[in-house]
Order: sequence, then structure tokens, then C-alpha cells
Amino acid sequence: MRVHTARPRLRPRSPVAARAAEVRVLDAVVWRAGLAALGAVVALVVVSQFAAPASAADLETPSTRAVAPPGDALQWPGWRGPHRTGEVAESSPWPTDLQGLEQVWRVDALGPSYSGPIVGAERIYITETRDEEDEIVTAYDRATGEVAWTARWPGAMEVPFFAAKSGSWIRSTPAFDGDTLYVGGMLEVVVALDAATGAERWRVDFPERFGTPRPPFGFVSSPLVDGEHLYVEAAGSLVKLDAATGDVVWRHEGFSSGEMTSEGTFSSPVLGELHGRRQLVVQTRQQLRGVDPIDGAILWSQDVPSFRGMNILTPTLWRDHIFTSTYRNATYMYRVEPGEAGALRVAPAWQQKSQAYMSSPVVIDGIAYVHLGNGRMTALDLADGTQHWTTKPFGDYWSMAYQGTRILALDEGGELLLIEASPDEFKLLDRRTVADSSTWAYLAVAGDLVVVRSLDALTVWRWRGGERPAVSTR
Repeated sequence: MRVHTARPRLRPRSPVAARAAEVRVLDAVVWRAGLAALGAVVALVVVSQFAAPASAADLETPSTRAVAPPGDALQWPGWRGPHRTGEVAESSPWPTDLQGLEQVWRVDALGPSYSGPIVGAERIYITETRDEEDEIVTAYDRATGEVAWTARWPGAMEVPFFAAKSGSWIRSTPAFDGDTLYVGGMLEVVVALDAATGAERWRVDFPERFGTPRPPFGFVSSPLVDGEHLYVEAAGSLVKLDAATGDVVWRHEGFSSGEMTSEGTFSSPVLGELHGRRQLVVQTRQQLRGVDPIDGAILWSQDVPSFRGMNILTPTLWRDHIFTSTYRNATYMYRVEPGEAGALRVAPAWQQKSQAYMSSPVVIDGIAYVHLGNGRMTALDLADGTQHWTTKPFGDYWSMAYQGTRILALDEGGELLLIEASPDEFKLLDRRTVADSSTWAYLAVAGDLVVVRSLDALTVWRWRGGERPAVSTR
């Protein structure tokens, strides 16, 4: 790997290529994934019977939240932020409109990427695929946009022809622990980089290490760092690595064909507490599972209806429940409860007809705000699945962040929406275009900064309009 100190020359993308990337990222995968891998379409799985809705007594336990990695509250260290929930941990309230949003700096002519930007105390990190050959990581000075370092390695691949319109560029969002940046490339290779210098600390080529095929659609799941360990859904399994060395601590191979296959998963793991038990929650192509982070043991498992294995959402933990919604099926809430001899078991709590696709929800005061596969947003009560309202269509995809009762939603067309969360009605406070090419990468919000990675550019905005904590320089 080469480490550079100067800004690289970046090849502009053609309008045709930029337009092609605006197509839904995984729609082509949906259409042919089963045919490519198995020669047949994965059958639709239906849950035959659901238990009664959760009672109020069932839901009196404290709210369950994924565990945040160490770091400043004014950072955005990984997929969907510090807790993988989209929550922005900040005390000052957000402004009531987007009029004070001012561009701080911008970098153009980048190679394409669907990876979300990472915001550290001093730097912002992004990925890109260059010239259909290499994968590149660049660290920019958070205040000025000057390049601190770049790292690159051969890592490009060609997805199957029927998925080519979605692009063959890097997808996984890196994980950051304040010292090391963990980057997952398309070939299912994870590289650990010194966040200060860009020097490579270690790498794990999962197909080479475990003798598994490379996923035909690339590595999609985003790694999860927790303390001294990194968790990765790769090589048809869930793997725990020593974050300092890349050594394998354990590998959970308990996913049979059709659940987590060599084609890879589209969801990303979360870490939280359910019924007093700290656990990883993973959504595979056809299941939800609770996994003990200590030894990789399965704590519980639940089949989830899927259409051709397209279960994409990041699992949402709420109290002792798990929320998910699947493409062309429905929305499901599952309850984790005590089983025999201290074990845990899972049971359906409720089911609702709404169908999400790629956009993971945010939860505010017990209400899940979900962007659906039909482009509409809906508000669902997590206690019983009551649907409070549904909007008109707003686009194909939203990445969402929230603070207090306000939601920032970035759609795939570069429009940013500011929403006041309310179970009573949809309240759109303001909207503004913040990118001129497609924006499938998850937005990042850190302090007063809103960071947008469009297909061919990186733009850092500063949101003025209220008192805010100073940006950390640690």
C-alpha cells in the first residue's frame, strides 16, 4: 500500500455514469440474485402466526440502545453514527430551518462511492473507487478540507452484468475508534489504517483466509468496532477480530445456505442489551439472530420473511424488542424474553403491512419514522404497530439523523429535509438541495457540521442558527 501526502488528481465522472448511479442501488440485485447464485428464485417466506401485541407491562423496561464506541460527541464514527441509530448526541437544539446552512468546503471530481463519511475530531475520512481498478481512502482536515493523507490498494471488481447499473464501486461504511480506521472493500477485504498517518496496520482477506467465494455484488455490510474488537459479517459468517492485530477471535459459521450465503449480507450488525444480556443482533438474508459477543454463541434466532433474500435494514433495538421491515413483505416487531434455564427466546410481538426497503428508521419517543419502499414516510408506534400517518412519496432512499425531536433526511437526489417528529402529523420544516449528483451514501452530522458524500464530491456544511458546543480539536 502506498501512502501519499499530496492531493491526488481525480478523474471526473461522465454524466452518463453519474446518472446510472442514481438508479436504486440494489434493485438489479433483487431481480437476479437468486438466479445468479442458485439458478432459482428464493421462495417467499411467510410467518404463519403472530403472538398478541405487546402489552404496556411488557414494554416498561428501559430503552435498549446500541453501545457507542469511545469518542467525542461531536464525531460521527461509523455506520449511522455513534450508536448505529442515527442519533446525534448533542445538547444544543437544532435550528428550525435550513437557511443557516453554509458551505464550508467542498472537494470535487472524486471517484464514486456509497460509503458514508466518517467524522473524527480533526479529520473527515471517505472512500472511493478510482478508474475501476483501485480503492482509495482519503483523510481531509476537518476545518479546511486539505488532504492529510491518502491510501490505496487494488480492490475493484465487476458486479454481474444485470446489476451493473448500480455500479461496481465501494459500498461499506468504515468504522473508526479514534485511533484506527477499519475499511471494508468490495472484495471482502478489511484494511486497518492508522487514522493519523494512513499507514496500514493489518488487513484480512476473508475469502482467502476462510476459502470462501468473493461476494458477486461486493462487500456491503459495515464493520462494527467495540472496544478492542471488530465484528464483520463476511465469508458467509460473523467474525470477531482483535482490533489491534486483525487476528480472528472467533468465527460464527452457524448460518446455513440461504440465510447468510457466500453472496454476502446487505444489513449491518448492531450491539446492545436485550433482557439484561449484552449481545450482537444481526440480520442475515432470511433471519434475525442474537449472538453472544464473548464466544459467538447463538442466543436466539428468528426467521424473517424475505423476498429473494433482500432483507437490508439495520435491526432497530427498542426496549426488549427488535424492529425490522423487509422488501415486498411487511414490518415486524419481535420480543426477546426469558426462556428455560436462563436462556433467551424470541417471539413475534406484532406485524404491520408497511414495507420498507433500504432506508433504516429512526426512533423518537417510541415512534419509528420509516421511509418505505414506495417512497413514503410513515410513523409507527413501536408498542403495538399502530400507523399514525403516511406521507406522499419523497424519493427512493433516505439516510436519516436526528437530535431531540428533529430529523434530518437526505434523499438519493441530493435534497436535505428537516422534519419535526410528531405522531400527530408529518411536519416538514424546510428542504434544501445540498448536492448536484446522487447521494446514496449515509449523511454524517457532527456538532454544527453536516457532511454529504455525493457520488462524485464531498461537501461539508456548517449549520448556523443557534448556540452550539464548540467543535473539539482533540
